[in-house]
Amino acid sequence: MKALFFQAPRMALMGAALMAAGLLAGCDAPPQESTQSGYRGTGAAQIDNKARVQAKREANAVPEAQPAADASGDKASKAYQNVKVLGHLSEGQFLRVMAAMTEWVAPEEGCGYCHNLDNLADDKMYTKVVARRMIQMTQEINTNWSSHVGQTGVTCYTCHRGQAVPNGVWFSDKGPQTAGSAASPAGQNMAAPMIDRASLPRDPFTPLLLGKEEIRVAAATALPTGEAGAPIQRAEQTYSLMIHMSTGLGVNCTFCHNSRAFSSWEESTPQRATAWYGIRMARELNNSFMTPLQSTFPPHRLGPEGDVAKVGCTTCHQGVNKPLYGVSMLKDYLAELGPAPKQ
Repeated sequence: MKALFFQAPRMALMGAALMAAGLLAGCDAPPQESTQSGYRGTGAAQIDNKARVQAKREANAVPEAQPAADASGDKASKAYQNVKVLGHLSEGQFLRVMAAMTEWVAPEEGCGYCHNLDNLADDKMYTKVVARRMIQMTQEINTNWSSHVGQTGVTCYTCHRGQAVPNGVWFSDKGPQTAGSAASPAGQNMAAPMIDRASLPRDPFTPLLLGKEEIRVAAATALPTGEAGAPIQRAEQTYSLMIHMSTGLGVNCTFCHNSRAFSSWEESTPQRATAWYGIRMARELNNSFMTPLQSTFPPHRLGPEGDVAKVGCTTCHQGVNKPLYGVSMLKDYLAELGPAPKQ
C-alpha cells in the first residue's frame, strides 16, 4: 500500500510530462530564424527553424547550367524539321536547351520521353505536343508577367524539378459523395493535402484559380445579394485558398497581410501585390495553356473529373516564398526561354 502511495504522484508527474510533450510536439526547437517581411513595428515577421530552412535550401538547389552554345550558324528551323517554337535559335543553342529540358523534366527517360527516336520530327507522342506548349507558356511568363516573377523569371525546372509531372498541380475535385453529417456540397470536412488538410472546401482552385470569382471574406454590401449564402461560401473558399498559398510559400498570413486589418491594402506588405498578380497569372496559365491541352492528354493523366492538371502556387514555389530561393536560372537560358521573339 505504501509503495502504491508513493508511486501515484510519480505516475501523475509522468502523465503530466507526457501530456506536455504532446502539446509541445508541434513546436519547433531552437535555434529559430526571424526574417522581417513588412514595415518595422507591424510585427510582420517570418519565424522558422534553422534546420528546416537548411533542408529547404538543399531541396531547392539549382542544377549547374549546360555549357554555353555558339549563337552563330544555321538556325534550328533550317537545321531540323518541324521546329515550331525555338526555330530562331542557332543549332547549338537549340541542342543545349533540349539537353537542359531532358535533365529538368525526364532525366531517366531521356529524349525518348517526348520524341519518337526513329523520327524526331514526328508529333504523334502527346508529350512532345505538351512540351512545345509548355515552352510557349514559359516564354509567356517571362515576357508578360514580370509583375509576379520580376527579372528572376522561370524555366522548366522551376516547376518540374526532375519530374515529368510537377509536385503541386491540382485537378477539379468535388470529393467523395457521402451521406450523413459528413456530406458537404462544398467539399468540406474531407481532408485534402493541397489545402493542408483543413476542414474547408477542398477545391477552392476551380472557382478562384480557373474561374474568376471574387476572392473575399467580407461581403461588399450590407445585406447578402445574389445567390443565397454566397458571401459565406466565398469566405470559406478564400480561407481555403489562403491556406494553400501559406503552405505553398512556407509563410504565415503576415507575409502579405497586417493581421490587425487583413483587408486593408494600405496596411499590407508589398508582397500582397505580388501575390495578387500571381493569382491572375495562374488563372491565365490555366485557361490559356493547360485547359486547352485536355484533349491532348491520355485518360490516365487526367483527374477524377476528367480534367487536365493545372497550376497553383505550390507548383512553382514548393514550400519557399521565392522559387529556388530567388536564384535565376533564366539568366543562363535567356535566349532560349526568355521573352519570345516578335514575329
